[in-house]
Amino acid sequence: MKIQWTSKALGDLNRLYALLAPSNQKVAAKTVQSLTAAPQKIIEQPRIGEQLDEFEGREVRRLLIGRYEIRYELTLQAVYILRIWHTREAR
Repeated sequence: MKIQWTSKALGDLNRLYALLAPSNQKVAAKTVQSLTAAPQKIIEQPRIGEQLDEFEGREVRRLLIGRYEIRYELTLQAVYILRIWHTREAR
């Protein structure tokens, strides 16, 4: 199984870095690194995240990494990283 990042998820990483960097670039970089490393946990345990019932017919789950939520979809071929948010963000 491989990891595929959607353009929205990559945009989320860029947005989060841009929000954090003015205050502390090291923290911003470390946060983005931890979020990009997190999908390895999903590869090791694909169903580690909580299933989201609102996506009926698809296996969409969420995984909390610190104060961040990663939404991902499992398929037979890949794990698609869909979105990433800070848990206090208004979505």
